[in-house]
Amino acid sequence: MMRSSKENSRLSSDRFLKHLGKIAENMSSATDSVPMPHVVLVSHEGVGHTRPFAAFAARLIQTRPVYITFFTTIGFYDRVVTDVARNLGTDEETLHPLIRIVALEQGEIAKPEDTFITPRAPFTKVYGQLVNEEPIICARMGKELSPIASPDAVVIDCIGYPALQVVRELSVKPVKVFSWMPSQQSSLVHFLAPIHYGGREDIRPSAYEEAARTSRKIDEVLSEMILVTKGEVTRIPGLPPMYDYEFHPQQLVFGGLIGAVMMLMQNVVEDCDGLIMATPEPYEPEGIDIFRRWFAETSREVYAIGPMVPFGKKAIEGENKQSQDAADIGQFLQSVLTSHGPKSVIYLAFGSVCWPAEPEKLWAFLDVVMEQKIPFILSHTSPFANIPYAVREKVDMYGLGRLTPWAPQQAVLAHEAIGWFITHGGHNSTIEAICYNVPMIFWPYTADEPANAARLTDVLDASYELFEIRSGEHGLKPLYRTGKAPAGTMDAVREEAAAILKKAFGEDGKRKRANLEQLSHKVMHTWDEGGPAQREMKRFADFLGTVNVN
Repeated sequence: MMRSSKENSRLSSDRFLKHLGKIAENMSSATDSVPMPHVVLVSHEGVGHTRPFAAFAARLIQTRPVYITFFTTIGFYDRVVTDVARNLGTDEETLHPLIRIVALEQGEIAKPEDTFITPRAPFTKVYGQLVNEEPIICARMGKELSPIASPDAVVIDCIGYPALQVVRELSVKPVKVFSWMPSQQSSLVHFLAPIHYGGREDIRPSAYEEAARTSRKIDEVLSEMILVTKGEVTRIPGLPPMYDYEFHPQQLVFGGLIGAVMMLMQNVVEDCDGLIMATPEPYEPEGIDIFRRWFAETSREVYAIGPMVPFGKKAIEGENKQSQDAADIGQFLQSVLTSHGPKSVIYLAFGSVCWPAEPEKLWAFLDVVMEQKIPFILSHTSPFANIPYAVREKVDMYGLGRLTPWAPQQAVLAHEAIGWFITHGGHNSTIEAICYNVPMIFWPYTADEPANAARLTDVLDASYELFEIRSGEHGLKPLYRTGKAPAGTMDAVREEAAAILKKAFGEDGKRKRANLEQLSHKVMHTWDEGGPAQREMKRFADFLGTVNVN
């Protein structure tokens, strides 16, 4: 009989705890006979990037004893500390000292791309100290950390190109630099891969020419050029055929940032020595295969190690610590479970950045939810979010809704009362939902979100996607999949919402949930003994065993 995702979660947690115990027993002999490699992780201040990165740090030391210096920002320091601990279980005291979490000084933001990564100037200073085996200081705690052997390998977030340059400039011995990829790979084929693999033409040369000609900022020019589409049909393995403009379904409240992000990613992918992917192989084998073949052309390695999701009691406890509303949300879910039964609540969240450029469509959607007497939780974390007083008052009077600036997402998804997840489709949220077997209704914005929505809805038949909520020049064009253009009106939004919610809580929704459960089962077993994620992590750990340690 197929186990449920929650049973799989417990099995995964138990398996890791046993593995941790074995490592703890052999730690002293291993470290005495063979010097441990030193791996540096450089994160990006974004929840969807940093949370799985913290899981990667924990699983790496669970696989092989290594020293890790994990660089983050002052604002994300406490979150990283909590997320690493969530992944270490009861053996935290033994293994946690191997991970040094270091907050960098804010530094001066000299260029637009500096807002997306750990600051360049402070990182240059501290990485130089690591190379010279000198003490370093955590800017968050004001604590000096003792020197250890200079770095042997560096894993940099996929938009951390300035940090990659610093590593290349300052490293004395050969240091391999890997790109941390927390995204859906099939979508990145469209944005990053060569044309012969299904990618688009590299627009950077012409963007630099245009920026020089007009004296404009390069990220502004790139943001405009990325949105220039030809109405061509893209055919990427693992995704349904889509018009190129379907990768931009929404007018963005942060549209000027897209160019800088894509430029940084393309630079990192070209210059790194390999990729470490947080995506599970059973979810998107086609996209992973393209990157493997592409990188093999230059003898570079690709490691697919997802899912990077913590499991077990400690994981949920750590999640609840990060939300001031956790207790109230937990009580609300328990109350609804009693009154409405399992799988009765809708959870809405658009990540830590995304928010509708036309928020009235969200309020229209909520109206339909309340008209159908469906309990819901709306997490409004984005700095662009603004909940009008009238909406707050309506939700208060409704009584079956909760508004929160930060929901403990994993704890929410793990709860028996949750039925559906209305999501932007960011990869971290998508994979967490798959692991907890919570089917999704997609409201995608940009990057890998439209691709996650298309794959799970049209290829795997395990979700729904909202189309009438689309906006902007590209969002209101016809879809290749349907042959129709969204009307984009409030009436159309309400009509589509009512139809999809009726399906989701009916027989069609049960069918899609069953399809998702099959995928969840496969994803949850990737970390079994001999499973694809475990094999890939061991392969990376074995590589670290061959580096030139001092």
